[in-house]
Amino acid sequence: MNELRLSLIQSFLYWEDARLNRQMFSWKVRDLAGETDLIVLPEMFTTGFSMKPEKIAEPPGGPTTEWMVELAHETGAVITGSLIIHQNEAYYNRLLWVQPDGIILHYDKRHLFSMAGEDQVYTAGHERLIAEWKGWRICPLICYDLRFPSWCRNTVGYDLLLFVANWPEPRRMHWQHLLKSRAIENLAYVAGVNRIGRDDNGHDYWGDTMILDYRGEILSLSTLAETTQQVTLQKDSLDGWRQRFPFLEDRDDVTINL
Repeated sequence: MNELRLSLIQSFLYWEDARLNRQMFSWKVRDLAGETDLIVLPEMFTTGFSMKPEKIAEPPGGPTTEWMVELAHETGAVITGSLIIHQNEAYYNRLLWVQPDGIILHYDKRHLFSMAGEDQVYTAGHERLIAEWKGWRICPLICYDLRFPSWCRNTVGYDLLLFVANWPEPRRMHWQHLLKSRAIENLAYVAGVNRIGRDDNGHDYWGDTMILDYRGEILSLSTLAETTQQVTLQKDSLDGWRQRFPFLEDRDDVTINL
């Protein structure tokens, strides 16, 4: 299919309260029923960026997973975002990709934010996820992954690179410029959804949720406000640009060592 209707929900998050966050996101997601193909929520959208997983982690198939399955079926859209999962005696910052047909895929955050101690309490993932939906190949990643171009590198032919984040205000310029760079260097659409407000650690978030095209041009941008951005991406436009400027064919053959 040529078009992909993309929706990014930028919102405040209730600290370590999954029930309240699910309740808050429920009506925002349901408002999109029949109007979109892909709904994206922030990183750790049920809790905020907490380093206390022993208090709030959910098992695979837990209440938030069930909630996502229900809403994906209701809206007819994929719902994705990350939450804290406890599995095999380890905690993961795990992105769930939940399709309306009940299929669930996941990606565990590879680059854990050591400056906040994330690497001390969570286990890193080792494989990227490429999800195929409506004829599009989509690579979802999480927050700090954005700083590592080798991990984001388009060696697998994705069309959309997606980031869910809790990216704080003092480094918002980095967020903006890195998203643009990832779009330009990978010849792909890029979307980044961030939260707003202040968390219980005293960190402020300005959002700057944005969608960019394959040239690094901003298609949609929102700062500070609670918003839902909706943009329809065009596959033929992307393919035409890649044919005109096929520089991915000249990229270096670099193997990622994990």
